[in-house]
Amino acid sequence: MKLDLNNWYKPEIDRKKLKELSKRRDWPALLHFIIYFGTLITSGYLAYITRGNWISILFFFIYGTIYSFSVSNWHETVHRTAFKSRWLNGLFYHITSFMADFEGFRWRWSHTFHHSYTLQTKDDYDHEIQITRPTDLIAFYLNFIPFADLLFPHKLIKYEVIKHSLGIFSPVVKITAPENEKKKMLWNSRLYVLIWSIVIIFSIYNQTILPILYIILPTYYGKPLWFLVNVTQHLGAALDAKDHRENTYSLKINPIFSFYYWHMEYHLEHHMFPMVPSYNLKKLQNIIKDKIPKPFPSLFIFYKEILPAVIKQANNPDYYYKTKIPSK
Repeated sequence: MKLDLNNWYKPEIDRKKLKELSKRRDWPALLHFIIYFGTLITSGYLAYITRGNWISILFFFIYGTIYSFSVSNWHETVHRTAFKSRWLNGLFYHITSFMADFEGFRWRWSHTFHHSYTLQTKDDYDHEIQITRPTDLIAFYLNFIPFADLLFPHKLIKYEVIKHSLGIFSPVVKITAPENEKKKMLWNSRLYVLIWSIVIIFSIYNQTILPILYIILPTYYGKPLWFLVNVTQHLGAALDAKDHRENTYSLKINPIFSFYYWHMEYHLEHHMFPMVPSYNLKKLQNIIKDKIPKPFPSLFIFYKEILPAVIKQANNPDYYYKTKIPSK
């Protein structure tokens, strides 16, 4: 599953510097997961001991938000840049894949494909376009409302996992994954469904919704803030451009979001050099800053500039937000 970036624009960078930036270490990722799961467990505990009070809703929202950022944990481990140790990457990859509903074998292949063919519609189709090119504006804005995903059960990632557990594979699998990987997807999807079923049966037997709230539903009630940050990666950008400066953005966000997002606000740099660990992306940005668009200074400015483009795209698919690429 090697990335194919030969036809993409890439700024020149000293090989020794790039090699140094690409070095991985175990400790930063271990510390990250200690803090991540520590805050997740703490917020979940506070939600539990305050159940029955209104403040419990706040703690569940915090828990769900942190849980939803498991996608960022999944993302760093899918690139195997979180840990130096391959087995640690694999362990936390499958844990966070389950948390994010991203069945591990399917998404390892499709995400590699996304990097090789970012926002491409010709020949090899990048299926992640549907997130960044919303044609239904109402459905897009519903992403900012807790539980709104449940209004469209056929679009849930869990629904895809259930279909895969029955041997009904989605088009993205046919495009991105070899035939011999389907058996792994089939049985891993069945494992996910088995765990979900056990949680639901346990909840019904004990007449409590808590296990469902803690394991199955967090990504639905905790999605808004995660979506607010995560959808900034390619929203409203150009299609079929072999230059990440035209279809991928970087921006500045607060330290708390940056931590849980695993520094993917440097997303342009990540797409150009995907094997650089997230904690070195800021250093990478400083090296190539004269050859890439300036990052958006805040989330507010990002949405102020990008949302009009999203609205225009809903009526004119050929429209896209034009980034300011340095001439030198």
